[in-house]
Amino acid sequence: MSADTDTARPAAAGHTRRAASPWVLMYHSVAEFTDTAEDPYGITVTPHALEAQLTWLRSRGLRGVSMGELLRARAAGRGAGLVGLTFDDGYTDFLTRALPLLRRHDFTATLFVLPGRLGVDNVWDPLGPRKSLLTAEGIREVAAAGQEIGSHGLLHQDLTTTADDVLQQELRGSRDLLRELTGRLPEGFCYPYGHLDVRVVAQTRAAGYAYACAIDPGRLAGPYALPRTHISQADGGSRLRVKHLRHRVRELRRAVTHR
Repeated sequence: MSADTDTARPAAAGHTRRAASPWVLMYHSVAEFTDTAEDPYGITVTPHALEAQLTWLRSRGLRGVSMGELLRARAAGRGAGLVGLTFDDGYTDFLTRALPLLRRHDFTATLFVLPGRLGVDNVWDPLGPRKSLLTAEGIREVAAAGQEIGSHGLLHQDLTTTADDVLQQELRGSRDLLRELTGRLPEGFCYPYGHLDVRVVAQTRAAGYAYACAIDPGRLAGPYALPRTHISQADGGSRLRVKHLRHRVRELRRAVTHR
């Protein structure tokens, strides 16, 4: 079977009928820090906080899974109790800090990486501490551990401001590079900064992805603009419960709007 057919799209991805979006949690970095000044963008949770959050999910009868697993299960009518777990940017600490905790809980996740910035750092965050990004070998190790690898573009650019040729490189070029790295085409894409518009969404679909993750895509919400819930260090059980409820209410409102 070829790499292209080996990454078949979830059945729901091509449908135009509006369906409720799954609850998807958005993480970035998992590392120790002692002061909020060390995390000005709110992208870091400590291993202790992540452990507590994963434990909370399990206590509610929920299981964290990769986006590919989640969407395939939903297409087959088996999505009840599944929550998407995503980690943006591809930090080295996913391999050293997050992965052992995911394994402990028998969870999986999708790691969105930047094949144009292998082994360097988060230069797009000028105020934050420098965080190292995975090398090619690190990405292969994550994939071999049963985690899903998705594309976050090449260089972490705002795609809504790029020329068409640059957009194609970010979408198609990153996808091809990840196939070279892992042996298979990634199913998923994640919009840098959560920025998207009609052009970017249409080109993401045309590039061959099965789905794409956003943050709060508004009226563009759908399989190529899946909303996600940002998870921070401050999110204990009470806040997670509120965020879960907020997601459910938002999806009910969207369902009414799209009738």
